[in-house]
Amino acid sequence: MTDRGRSRARALVGAYRRGGLPAVRPAFWAARAVRSVRAQLSRRTMDDIRLPGPPDVAAAHPGVVRGVLRRTGANCSERCLVLQRWYGGQRVARTVVIVVTAPSSGFHAHAWLDGDSDAEREAMVEILRRPVPPAWLTPRRGAAEAWAGRR
Repeated sequence: MTDRGRSRARALVGAYRRGGLPAVRPAFWAARAVRSVRAQLSRRTMDDIRLPGPPDVAAAHPGVVRGVLRRTGANCSERCLVLQRWYGGQRVARTVVIVVTAPSSGFHAHAWLDGDSDAEREAMVEILRRPVPPAWLTPRRGAAEAWAGRR
């Protein structure tokens, strides 16, 4: 098993310990979402990222989702996109903010969700705001509704 595989397994076990079986679904979703965002960012722009909605029980387990992001080594842009999708599943619009330092002081980029505090904010210049895609704010369809929609 690779180091990433071990960290995903530890994240799922930690989720189970923290919240029991209901917490495993959001943990599994978060681990898959990180892997998906990581792969998509290597081939696409941020506006082209597609993520499935979080499970309905995810709203009750924000610490589990953040724990998985930490354990899987998600960087700031991966973390922001997964959390933006997680919040969107609850119909909460959060904007991703991307900032950079001046090239003369050594280039550095960083991202966070608008409304979160960040110590690096003062020393950087904002270059982009990515609002939540409208499709991410729609309610998740239940299995019965999804099945009826296929007919």
